[in-house]
Amino acid sequence: MDEHALPSPADARAVTPLDALHHRLGARMAPFAGYSLPLSYPSGAIAEHLHTRAKASLFDVSHMGQAILTGRGAARLLETLVPADLDGLEPQRTRYTQLLAEDGGILDDLMATRLPGREERLLLVVNAAGKEQDFTLLRQELPQLQLSVLSGRALLALQGPRAAATLSTILPGVEDAPFMGWLPAEYEGASVFVSRSGYTGEDGFEISAPAYLATRLAERLLANEDVAPAGLAARDSLRLEAGLCLYGHDIDATTDPVEAGLIWSIGKRRREQGGFPGFARIRAAIDNGPARRRVGLLPQSKAPLRDGATLTAPDGRIVGRITSGGYSPSLARPIAMGMVESAFATPGIRLASELRGKPIEVEVATLPFVPHRYASRGKDRA
Repeated sequence: MDEHALPSPADARAVTPLDALHHRLGARMAPFAGYSLPLSYPSGAIAEHLHTRAKASLFDVSHMGQAILTGRGAARLLETLVPADLDGLEPQRTRYTQLLAEDGGILDDLMATRLPGREERLLLVVNAAGKEQDFTLLRQELPQLQLSVLSGRALLALQGPRAAATLSTILPGVEDAPFMGWLPAEYEGASVFVSRSGYTGEDGFEISAPAYLATRLAERLLANEDVAPAGLAARDSLRLEAGLCLYGHDIDATTDPVEAGLIWSIGKRRREQGGFPGFARIRAAIDNGPARRRVGLLPQSKAPLRDGATLTAPDGRIVGRITSGGYSPSLARPIAMGMVESAFATPGIRLASELRGKPIEVEVATLPFVPHRYASRGKDRA
């Protein structure tokens, strides 16, 4: 769900609680989503990517928006804005979903967790670039609920096959959490939230902690020989290999969840009963198939194809475009994702694009490029 692409040239002034640590570690900083964030560290983005796949890496995702939605019927009321089955979500479990426009287009994507306790509360994590817009929408559309923005917290993502073993030495018991499970914990006497989720396709955790503890927690994790810091560039190549959507690229307000390949995130009850924006469009796409689909793409070139490059059929007609593209360190080759007309979405079909004025053959491929290695699939991804 995250929007960790390479940064835009726009100037950024906001910093996260880990800013000083990034500088001490020699990070190459870059503006992104209104923040100054690490693009990479001295080892380089490819080394960071491969280390994540082999061991574990620590990412600073404190720029993301965190908030708690509280009130009677919070899950049912939020369902009027998103297609996920949140009313059926058990305490301490998380679901991925999307805020939808009236026509079913995706305004943003987010994670929603039902918190334990007698009072109905949902913990929301939204993308940095859209968090102000998202929070404004929630307040406007759900005035009977209370939205508390958690502005004083950092968010760290520990990702990779050694993540559970590492984090359990600091926060015992986290290794027992299921995929898309959430649990409260304590670190140095303060409350932290741990979610077994992430944006790399690997097992991993996202840890929300008070801002004043963020540096000490990060340094404790980085002291483990299996853990290294990683920046935005590695996070983007990892999520691309895992076939995960990047808001503003693979999904946006013109894209509905079905054509984006996110039908798994729409609960059975919601598919049948609706009650969310754009239900007619989404139901028609479920019943009849969407007019276009998100697909994996293998450019037959040495250099990557980038966002916006057109895709043409053998007769020269434009049938789609690249939505994300880059180099895959795991496969040692360029990969991409794109949106194409459904007739051209079958793996193995050959399309054409252009790179620096030269024609490039592109093969439609199955997603993900690298298999997911989550701790447990569970019913949330069924």
